[in-house]
Amino acid sequence: MADSGTDTEAGHEAGAGALAARGGFGRLWGAAVVSRFGDALRGTALPLLAYALTDSPLLISLVTACGFVPWLLFGLLGGAVADRVDQRRAMWAVDVLRGLLMAGFALAVALDRAGIALLLALSFALTTLQTLFDNAATALLPAVVPKEKLAAANARLMTGQELAGRFVGGPLAPVLIALGAALPFLADAATYLVAAVLVASLRAGPPAGRPAGAGRTVRREIAEGIRQLVRDRVLRAFCVSVALGNVGIGALIATLVVVIKGWLGAGDFGYVVVTTGYGIGMVLGGFLADRTIAAVGGTGRTLLFAGVLQAVTLVGFGTLRSVWLAALLLGLFGFAGMVGNVLEATAVQQRSPAGMLGRISSAFRTVSVAGTPLGALCGGAAATAFGPNAPALLAAALLALGAAALTPVLQTPDGASSDSGQIPSPLSASLEWEVPPPRPDQLGWEMAGPVRDKEG
Repeated sequence: MADSGTDTEAGHEAGAGALAARGGFGRLWGAAVVSRFGDALRGTALPLLAYALTDSPLLISLVTACGFVPWLLFGLLGGAVADRVDQRRAMWAVDVLRGLLMAGFALAVALDRAGIALLLALSFALTTLQTLFDNAATALLPAVVPKEKLAAANARLMTGQELAGRFVGGPLAPVLIALGAALPFLADAATYLVAAVLVASLRAGPPAGRPAGAGRTVRREIAEGIRQLVRDRVLRAFCVSVALGNVGIGALIATLVVVIKGWLGAGDFGYVVVTTGYGIGMVLGGFLADRTIAAVGGTGRTLLFAGVLQAVTLVGFGTLRSVWLAALLLGLFGFAGMVGNVLEATAVQQRSPAGMLGRISSAFRTVSVAGTPLGALCGGAAATAFGPNAPALLAAALLALGAAALTPVLQTPDGASSDSGQIPSPLSASLEWEVPPPRPDQLGWEMAGPVRDKEG
């Protein structure tokens, strides 16, 4: 996406050095972090409110399901729209709309007018809007950050979001809930509006994609994005790997409390210890992503290393009954997961042809998100049939399969790692390599409750 504004120029001038804290990337980072903070407040408060409104496990689970279903229904459409419009304007407009929705919902909660039907509608509407926001954010980042700094930018975005969500928003949510049931939702509304102001302040040019002409329907453009993803051997392998891994991670997330309490015999304190270890690992993975890539020897090898490490740690998690060891193992699991998320996001951004990033990333997301609910069902079935540690072992097997899916491209020029740590594009020199669908291990372990996750 071309950008004639000074924000982009300043960002690209900083390409040879560290990413600037100010300018285009700084504002985009700030918008993503403040929004993730609000998401953490809502993600904690919404399931608790649902539990207070109904004693039906099915209705409560539907609130979570509504956070995934729109990706399957509208994810591809969101990618096509993101390639057609000014991504910056689309992002701030969506955030303003989401802020108004959340403010209205907070008012309904304050007046004791929020029912389970309203919760379902809100969850569905927010995620539907998110399909456009996330794909637009994916397409916008390469216009703000030089290509050689995309991996570092993605790492900073994801690390900032993890810190804001898990270690600030999550712990603060119960305090706000105690002061008033509507406060977490009101604060979430405010974060959307702050994020909208930050994104609107970016000076960006028109979208890189050509405007739709005669015969160029949305359906045709979506199909082009899917075909491009399938044709690129590296991105295709990455997508298959992520999809398999997400089935496994979905199985683990859906039954994590069963594994920790039923298998490890831990209480509430032990649960907090284990999940906190995971969060610390995620943050360290973001801080050390660049060094890990350099140490292992490039993008492809590092992705393979991360997948194998995740599988090995889950084998230990599902066989060794120690709370403190489980915290360490899930910390390593989170570390590898964050490094993998950074590399996958960067690969999609760098390998997507100009004007197609929104559609390719949306196709990547849709395939990956589809595995999460399937994994949740498999995890529940495995725990019922084979015991409370079975989901962890099932997830380990699926993550190992996902790592194995990467090996064919590592044996070809398309998959050979370069000295810069990036996989060379087989398309053309004019093409550039968001973020894949929020992997469940990036969403947080506070389930009951996408992400967005925004870019990260």
